[in-house]
Amino acid sequence: MSKAPAKTTKPGDVSTTGHEWDGIQEFNNPLPRWWLWTFYICIVWAIGYSIAYPAWPLIKGATPGLLGASTRADVEAEIKRFADANGPIEAKLVATDLTAISADKDLASFAGNAGKAVFATWCSQCHGLGANGAVGYPNLLDNDWLWGGDIEAIYTTVMHGVRNTEDLDARYSEMPRFGTDGLLEEAQIGEVVQYVRQLSGESHDGTKAEAGAVVFADNCAACHGDDGTGNRDLGAPNLTDAIWLYGGSEAALTQTVANARFGVMPSWAPRLSEAEVRAVAFYVHSLGGGE
Repeated sequence: MSKAPAKTTKPGDVSTTGHEWDGIQEFNNPLPRWWLWTFYICIVWAIGYSIAYPAWPLIKGATPGLLGASTRADVEAEIKRFADANGPIEAKLVATDLTAISADKDLASFAGNAGKAVFATWCSQCHGLGANGAVGYPNLLDNDWLWGGDIEAIYTTVMHGVRNTEDLDARYSEMPRFGTDGLLEEAQIGEVVQYVRQLSGESHDGTKAEAGAVVFADNCAACHGDDGTGNRDLGAPNLTDAIWLYGGSEAALTQTVANARFGVMPSWAPRLSEAEVRAVAFYVHSLGGGE
């Protein structure tokens, strides 16, 4: 392949940078004057900004800037502004009996919206954004409550939590580990599982369930009741419905009886204000499952 002939330049032609590829030359056109001035102004602006405002990172923090501006301080001021604006109605929420909140239209509206925000921030990670729960995390939309579903019971549960070690008033109960600790034999565990499935109307082995009724009466009725309907004072679930926190299959129930469950909910008293606890209790109660 023959090489393309070199291009000749005429007087007045724009010079090239000397770069050429496949016969294409790069002209050495000067940058537009307006672009250069814009570029220079940006440099001056950047230097001035870095002097006037926090900009350069140091070992601890950053250069404060001559104007003393602080986005953190701006956010804190904005939070304080909203807190001051909500102060009167929050005080009213704290002073109002929990059962009377719904009777005050404005207070109920504030509590519902505030409670929804608190729930989305602190509770949805476990209970789901829609509050429908998951395995091991209660569904707050139904009417099956381990510790009671009226607004005062919900408030107590939120305030103090469940089985945590940080609040002496936390809801507390502990199911024996019937298999792990050798309290029941494997055959007995299988029998009581069949009896529990019978109580809830699930398919079961009738012969084993009959033997399991005796095992249940001797070992489980003290907490779950003779009829298996549970005891909210102890957080013992109702075993006669089809709502299961950890699953109602034979495998899940066997796991529960043999090794027990020990779900923990934190105490929200150190993290949330009294108004926030009341608001989220009101919100949860209003979702449809509250009694």
